[in-house]
Amino acid sequence: MLDYKENKGEFKFPCLSIKQPIGEFYLASMPFDILMAISYFDVRRIEREERAIESYLGIQRPLSTKRVQEIKKYVTNKDATFPSSIIISVDIENTAIDKVNKTMTLFTSDDSDLGADHIGKIARVLDGQHRLAGLEDYTGSNFEVPVSIFVGLDIADQAYIFSTVNLAQTKVNRSLAYDLYDYAKHRSPQKTAHNIAIALNEDPKSPFYERIKRLGVSDGITSEQTITQAAFVESLIRLISKDPMKDRDDALRNRRLIDYNDEKFAFRGDFIQGDDLKIAQIVNDYFQAVKLKYPDAWLDTSKGAVLSKTNAFMGLMRFLPTALRILKIKNLNQDVKGFSTIFDNWTLKSNDFTTERFKPGSSGASEIYRTLNNDILQNSKY
Repeated sequence: MLDYKENKGEFKFPCLSIKQPIGEFYLASMPFDILMAISYFDVRRIEREERAIESYLGIQRPLSTKRVQEIKKYVTNKDATFPSSIIISVDIENTAIDKVNKTMTLFTSDDSDLGADHIGKIARVLDGQHRLAGLEDYTGSNFEVPVSIFVGLDIADQAYIFSTVNLAQTKVNRSLAYDLYDYAKHRSPQKTAHNIAIALNEDPKSPFYERIKRLGVSDGITSEQTITQAAFVESLIRLISKDPMKDRDDALRNRRLIDYNDEKFAFRGDFIQGDDLKIAQIVNDYFQAVKLKYPDAWLDTSKGAVLSKTNAFMGLMRFLPTALRILKIKNLNQDVKGFSTIFDNWTLKSNDFTTERFKPGSSGASEIYRTLNNDILQNSKY
């Protein structure tokens, strides 16, 4: 139990001692507001100045406003947590460690070389500035934060830890992140889109059979895996939800999901009704129609081919809500035959689907979408 004596500026809490080559550090858990109260942490200062460690290392690592806003939103979720520790460093004179009872007491200072606004700040944040910034305006119930506390490190040792944690870490592959939704117990747009991607990838009758790179990279078994799982999942989520994290949190809290009544979110109603099978069937039939229209281009996975690749998929998915609207206007079924009727008006030839015509990257996906709009909407006057 953390003991906070406000009049003496003392914080007492249980901790575990861990020995490392660089020295001993302590693992603890404390409420975020107390950590904020004792840390050298000020968003405005971080944004306009280099931190001491960064200056020592000769680098600049500014605060990412976008990442902070994402964390601010994330911490409002019911199951929000920080599984990895925020790392801080404190001076020896600000600590008292009782190894028998496994507790640590931190004593705040009466002055600070950081200025009057930082009186009481005794902990330098080595890793976790974005997480703390994301909690700055948090007003929910108490949020416990895991903390690793180093005591008495000089600036060189602090810089070593900072560089090890911040400069050598590897970003998580987005396809791998979506693959982990396979283990989620609760419903969410992410899990639905993941399940559909896997189902279509594993169905021998699907146009996507063994086409999807499960972890974002080919498994080496087949060269036909040309669409990343992340691209498939994210394109499908865009047709389901404006705010997939909010939908996930609402599902966790058993809140009713709201239908937007917006054609851009073509699968919103089906998702709310739990009809994932219908969503999967429509996506399957839509791309079966593409495959029937351009069989050679669809099967061409060689370098320079486009229709079988991620960018064409993204452009086609962007057009899907419009295709569904046309089917409704023409009173056609949402099946392969109905979509084939629409694609009859797409004037491109199979040999047009090359990187010379559709450049790699988002510009190629946008150009695919534009040709669909021009040929099917304008020329056919839907």
